[in-house]
Amino acid sequence: MAKQGKRLKAINAGLDREKAYALDEAISLAKANAKAKFDETIEISMNLGIDPRHADQMVRGVVGLPNGTGKTVRVGVFARGPKAEEAKAAGADVVGADDLAALVQEGKIEFDRCIATPDMMALVGRLGKVLGPRGLMPNPKLGTVTMDVKGAVTAAKAGQVEFRAEKAGIVHAGIGKASFEAEALVANARAFVDAIQKARPSGAKGTYVKKVSLSSSMGPGLKVDVASLSSGG
Repeated sequence: MAKQGKRLKAINAGLDREKAYALDEAISLAKANAKAKFDETIEISMNLGIDPRHADQMVRGVVGLPNGTGKTVRVGVFARGPKAEEAKAAGADVVGADDLAALVQEGKIEFDRCIATPDMMALVGRLGKVLGPRGLMPNPKLGTVTMDVKGAVTAAKAGQVEFRAEKAGIVHAGIGKASFEAEALVANARAFVDAIQKARPSGAKGTYVKKVSLSSSMGPGLKVDVASLSSGG
């Protein structure tokens, strides 16, 4: 712990905690400060002017990051027959129907993203208490209840990120690894911000994007200048 304390002290000494950094500068600093023994994730956090307890102010969706997340995503698919074969061919890690449902009921969940064909939803619906709290319940709005199994599996594997506002109106996501080139992380960050902007709910009044911060898994948070987030910034 002493070593970690010294490391963070040294990092913090070189940072202005009150300054709002331009996006590219914040990413360069986050990369430079990612000094853990593993490839840290670069994370973005956005504080939105919404109250997600109201249905007309919920922010939720998916976005494909142009440079992927650097993370291996395990995909589970509920499908039968030709659609099950399509899922396997697309690279799904676990495919099944009643057999997969039984495993989930036992708590054996070996996937990070869950996709289902529409005819499977009666079966999957019974797993809501298990899948729901883990954020794994397939949802047509997120493209995870679909007949295009191949497309959904490919997108999940390629670096698609789900986002959902928490109670305090905060959305966050990993936008890549510290080992990524800075330009790739900037492009991923802008794609994420763009998706959040497009998901602005009808009930959101006043300033929508209030604060933004960036950090690596083990590094300090950096304030980001909101004006620098647009592709022109």
